[in-house]
Amino acid sequence: MKWKCNHCGFEADAFSEYHWRCPRCGGPLDLVYDGKLEKTSSKNIWEKYGGTIPLKPEKTRREGNTPLVEEKIDGMTLLFKLEYLNPGGSFKDRGSALAIYYAYKLGFKNVIEDTSGNTGISVALYSRLYDLKTRIYMPKTAPPGKKKVIKALNAEIIEAPTRGDAAEMVLKEALTGAYYVAHTWSYFYIMGASTIAWEVLEEDVPDYVISPIGSGGLFLGLVKGFEKALEAGWITKMPRFIGVQGYSTQPVYKAFKGVTQPGEDSSLADGIMVPNPPRLNEIVDALHKYQGDVILVGNTEILRAWRELWELGFLVEPTSASIYAALEKIKNQLSGKKVLLVLTGSGLKNIPDI
Repeated sequence: MKWKCNHCGFEADAFSEYHWRCPRCGGPLDLVYDGKLEKTSSKNIWEKYGGTIPLKPEKTRREGNTPLVEEKIDGMTLLFKLEYLNPGGSFKDRGSALAIYYAYKLGFKNVIEDTSGNTGISVALYSRLYDLKTRIYMPKTAPPGKKKVIKALNAEIIEAPTRGDAAEMVLKEALTGAYYVAHTWSYFYIMGASTIAWEVLEEDVPDYVISPIGSGGLFLGLVKGFEKALEAGWITKMPRFIGVQGYSTQPVYKAFKGVTQPGEDSSLADGIMVPNPPRLNEIVDALHKYQGDVILVGNTEILRAWRELWELGFLVEPTSASIYAALEKIKNQLSGKKVLLVLTGSGLKNIPDI
């Protein structure tokens, strides 16, 4: 397994040295390894897809294997993937299980990360399993419920005025030799998200995939997961991918369509408020390659979708609801189609006033 930069060609053995981004050009790094998509009967996803994932975490809390719930609504077959039922309450557990185990294997003792919430919980949870000291940098505006969970997991929280300030502060500490998870850059989170696609395909084959896009790890993981499934003969064609962003922060929409679109505040969906996704070009390339699209939503639409999902029995947070809000805007185009909706995070960390 080695690090590889697709921008400048830098390569390094991943088991000898850690880089959260390319030390030569500053671009994002991929992990390159041999492996073919195959599955076993194991309920441990790292063993189940053992030929495809190069790391086998020693400690697991059975992340993955989340339910896929089918509902027929407005002429569509909706496939809800309940990622909010992961141990830490979000899909981030799939990536953190790999990233933190990797830190442990390389001998790190201190783990740091910047986050608006879900990644902080996930990193704190898995760091505690390996007895690693954890410090999480968060904006003051992050949901209080998420901060309480992080503290309960024995991680230290450093508050910053904004999400951007949190990112700047954590970079200074990264220079001291702590393991910087850097989930917005990390290929471990792309690898982890790929397992979502494989689990879905064991039960059904979607025509469309709708995913929130913040840093893009989930979106790219789903794309790469379905690509590997196509290579392995599990499917005969790729689904179409729909990314969802908010009006307040729309870098992917702008890069994909060449314009920005005015609209109301969308800060309810804090998980997708990432102004500079490190893998922006990769996201846009995937959207073009698979005839995808980007839909923008605002707080009024998110709140309505949030209520509807809770009424359906899906106790999710607003970022998850953003994709259901986007579905409402394009449902006339999806009649008769199977649509995968990845419900990313639990709403029990920020109970809605609905």
